[in-house]
Amino acid sequence: MSDHPEKFLLAGVMGWPVMHSRSPMLHNYWFEKHRLKGHYVPLAIAPDGLEKALRALPALGFAGCNLTIPHKETAMRIVDDVDDTAKKIGAISCVTVRADGSLSGCNNDAYGFAEGLLEACPDWRAEAGPATIIGAGGAARAVVYALNQRGAREIRLINRTKGRAQALAADIGGPITVLGWEERHAALAGASLLVNTTSQGMVHYPALDLKLDALPSTAIVADVIYIPGKTPLLEAAAARGHRTVNGLGMLLHQARPAWRAWFNIDPDVTREMRELIEATI
Repeated sequence: MSDHPEKFLLAGVMGWPVMHSRSPMLHNYWFEKHRLKGHYVPLAIAPDGLEKALRALPALGFAGCNLTIPHKETAMRIVDDVDDTAKKIGAISCVTVRADGSLSGCNNDAYGFAEGLLEACPDWRAEAGPATIIGAGGAARAVVYALNQRGAREIRLINRTKGRAQALAADIGGPITVLGWEERHAALAGASLLVNTTSQGMVHYPALDLKLDALPSTAIVADVIYIPGKTPLLEAAAARGHRTVNGLGMLLHQARPAWRAWFNIDPDVTREMRELIEATI
């Protein structure tokens, strides 16, 4: 950083739509905290413009960008290099512009999920008991990868379309049992962790149809959604006495490795930053 005191640092998030993203708020908080001249901007990029937009990053002076729906899979075919984690998950969440102008892609979502869960529940251990995961999309792939990396011994994967869950299990591997949608209620028996990775319960979406009766009281209930901060699933779990974790921690913590790659800085996730974002949800 000190080599280029005159350089204005730039990064952003590409999505379609993107203006709802809280990423600019959290990254610009860090620019201010670290007294850096720079800005993080939302970039509304339609799917057919993604390649041109990514290839323009070096010329525009961007250090890199994050990717959100619907670009995470498509971008893998555009960047010059993809790291092993992203290859396994099948999506990239972060692009870094290297010194020679080439683009490298990585996926920080698995890291973000595990770190967010540990921040909320420091005693959580992946090997403590079975994990039940609802959904088989991009977020589910990151969650399953994170659980595998941390030594999970049993992952029960449930999706409305069983074939999609089977494809995830084949791609990522590990101790995954794929169960049918009708088995979802019974699949909570004995679980130590329940994670909703679907859009069910998000603002404007119906609640997840899941009965928690079989879930042990000691189980942690997590949702990758952070708008609203308490989904119907988390409200129902809290009413039963479960510890609950929403998706905000995942969002905040996945941003840290991006800063390490872009600016060689390891920023902190602070209570002040979390409260700043929570106030807008």
